[in-house]
Amino acid sequence: MSTKWTMRGTLLGACSCDWGCPCSFDARPTQGFCDGAYLWHVDKGKFGDVSLEGLSFAWIGKAPGPMHEGNVTWLVVVDEKANAAQRKALDTLWAGKSGGPWVIFMAVASRCEGPRYAPFELQLDGIKSKARGGGIIEYQLGPILNPVTHEPEEIHVDKPTGFTSKRLTMGASRVFRVKSEVLSYDHSGKYAEFSKFDYSGEALA
Repeated sequence: MSTKWTMRGTLLGACSCDWGCPCSFDARPTQGFCDGAYLWHVDKGKFGDVSLEGLSFAWIGKAPGPMHEGNVTWLVVVDEKANAAQRKALDTLWAGKSGGPWVIFMAVASRCEGPRYAPFELQLDGIKSKARGGGIIEYQLGPILNPVTHEPEEIHVDKPTGFTSKRLTMGASRVFRVKSEVLSYDHSGKYAEFSKFDYSGEALA
């Protein structure tokens, strides 16, 4: 027996690398390590008969080297308004066996903590979006500015093989902070991105 699922919406990302993020081009992280997080907001989604619409959640990570080399610590933070059925559905996806980017995330994990449940606040406005997950994670995104004119640059990356999104807008974080007993860092002023995601898969019982 299997359960089909779909999910689409908005994805925010930020990390410890310089603008442009070497990972987007299969290169090593700027500082050798990778501290970063993705935050998803589901516009439409279902896991079988369970609606996932309106939920937000974040995966916060820390890797001692390039992410693909493994040994990644993850902390998962979930919108506290998720009900029991929604929490169970998300837990199934995060096991990393049912499709979506979490298959890859779990494949490189050495430790996965959570989920922690927290209230999420979002102001979605493209690369100027802001978001907060309780007191654990905070984003304020902005465009990369031209160093001479200080005007915003519009920079997009099309990557049909991307596993989190196929097209993203590159930017810079005004604020990117994580504070918890598992992971804690502040990489404000580094890389940020905004994209839309569209995933689907099938979970085996």
